[in-house]
Order: sequence, then structure tokens, then C-alpha cells
Amino acid sequence: MKTENKRPEIVKGLTTSEIESIEKFYSAWKLKQPTLLDEVCASEWKDIPLMPNQKEGPKGLQEIMNVFIETFPDIEIEIHEIFGTYERAAVRASFHFTHNKTFLGIEATNKKVAVPIHEFHYLKDGKLTHTWHLEDWFGLLMQSKAIE
Repeated sequence: MKTENKRPEIVKGLTTSEIESIEKFYSAWKLKQPTLLDEVCASEWKDIPLMPNQKEGPKGLQEIMNVFIETFPDIEIEIHEIFGTYERAAVRASFHFTHNKTFLGIEATNKKVAVPIHEFHYLKDGKLTHTWHLEDWFGLLMQSKAIE
């Protein structure tokens, strides 16, 4: 009996269009232009988990972004790494801002802080359809010396 040599399935990498969409998603923070999300997120895009009182879809995150930008005008985002496969991407990044206002019950420290974020995106036809995210808000407690 003859056995066939099967080749492993070749995994496609992220397309240029997908990488550009992901970069534009984060540039909305950098440029302080939340409406850029309308260009790169599907209208039914899911942000998982939602913040308390956050609306569904891109408009919900745009409202959150506007609050952050108003509260911390120097907020910036730095992308450290984008990797993944076709229609699936992981991003390691961090927010940087001056903690000059009480936030999440943490008194202002007037120190520049960094909040690492890890996000996983699903894409279809070059647009984000789902984003799962995790921010290190505990790190903000440590940097602000709210807990030691």
C-alpha cells in the first residue's frame, strides 16, 4: 500500500492591507482622530470586553477615546509589535500619558506613566471585525504608588 506524502498547509501572513488597517486603528489615538476607526473597523466591529457604559461598535470606542484625549491631552500610543496570520493579528503596545488627573479612583501623580496593552484582532476584507484587549491598569497603580 502506497502512502501519500502530504505537505503541511501553508499559513498565510498578514496582508499589507491588514497591517495598514491595524496601524491606522492605533494612529487614531496618536493623531487624536477617533473617527479614523470608521475607516478600518467594520460597522459591526466588536470590542471585547466593553468598558462600563460603552456602546457597541466603533462609535462606542470613539466616545471612550474622546474622554481619554480630553482627560490626558498628551496621551500617545506606541506599537511595539504586530504579528499574526491572515485575518488574525496580535499587537503589543503601550499608552503613555501624564497622570495629571484622578483616574479610576487613583489620585493624580503628575508623572508620565505607561500602560501596556495586548490586543488580538480578527479582520475580514482588510477591516477589523473583533478586538479582544487587555490593559495593565494594575501597572498604573504601581507607577502611581497607589499601592506598594
